[in-house]
Amino acid sequence: MKELIFTGALGIVLLASCHNASESHGHAHAEAPASHGGANEIVLHPHQAQAAGVEVSTIQPGDFRQVIPTSGQVLAAQGDERMAVASVSGVVSFRGKVVEGMPISAGSALFTLSSSHMAEGDPVQKARVNYEVAKKEYERMQALVEDRIVSEKDFAQARQAYENARISYEAVSGGQSAQGQTVSSPIGGYIKTLLVKEGDYVQIGQPLASITRGEKLYLRADVSEKYYADLPNITSANFGTPYAGKVYSLDQLGGRLLSYGKSSGVESGYYVPVTFEFNAPQENAILPGTYVEIYLLGNTMEDVIALPHAALTEEQGSYFVYRQLDEECYEKQLVELGADDGQRVIIRSGVKPGDRIVVKGAYQVKLAGATSAIPPHTHEH
Repeated sequence: MKELIFTGALGIVLLASCHNASESHGHAHAEAPASHGGANEIVLHPHQAQAAGVEVSTIQPGDFRQVIPTSGQVLAAQGDERMAVASVSGVVSFRGKVVEGMPISAGSALFTLSSSHMAEGDPVQKARVNYEVAKKEYERMQALVEDRIVSEKDFAQARQAYENARISYEAVSGGQSAQGQTVSSPIGGYIKTLLVKEGDYVQIGQPLASITRGEKLYLRADVSEKYYADLPNITSANFGTPYAGKVYSLDQLGGRLLSYGKSSGVESGYYVPVTFEFNAPQENAILPGTYVEIYLLGNTMEDVIALPHAALTEEQGSYFVYRQLDEECYEKQLVELGADDGQRVIIRSGVKPGDRIVVKGAYQVKLAGATSAIPPHTHEH
């Protein structure tokens, strides 16, 4: 009879919920977390939660800006990108290692253009000959015009020919070497694109490479026509790149709205462009030309419950958060999502003010409910 009473009392203790967990209950689970007190309840002791990187926050309503989700492209800002062009026609030779992405300073030699052994001859030598002939003719006419042997008109033409020849020669002679004409970087920054290969023949004025400072960038969003009436309310944006695994905020990058289009058509795919300018991050993690997901931000909504992406887990199309019930117990909670600004999501139902919700490490809490082993702390994406 005593054994039966003891067995019944033990069963009552084991069925106690997380809310009534006693100190002895905590010691009983000190080695590993486990589901307890119901299908949605998870035991995760404080030292284990800390090791897993779990953070909990008390939820209060706040501000959230209206969102227009779309896509677009990051572009180099005007004036932030320059071309190195061929100053003469010739065969391209690289000056050392010249590769895309390498840093470069203003005036650094990039290419040599050689015109030797070509039918048209060396353009620098031709420019020098033209300059010397024009100079002699100008000096001869200068002496004759004082004695009225030549007319003022003829002298003016000689002077014009001389000045043109001088300008042409000075333009090409500065970068001349024994190997040929040197082409240098017009600005400091890094090489964005190489447009030629070793041994290519290029014409005068042909682009050889694009160099960008990488200090300023443009964000161009392509917005559907149905949102045109909302565009005057747009003031900023968030955007995510396919390679960085994070969402950038223009507010944190010194971004500003430049303009939004006033028309659309076949050429634009019936989208209206919205353009922002922002400072490139110091780590140069954003590549000009990248296509990105964009969240245009408009008017502010008040008294809205919103959670960061790290607070959410997904199962078969449904989304869940984890509510902390007490120091060591958590409850899995189904939620309905609203607008998403790329960093936070509106919670329409499932969370109320005052709830203590896991805002970081939700995935670790989820795994803790399915296994007795705590996964190592990792960065969430």
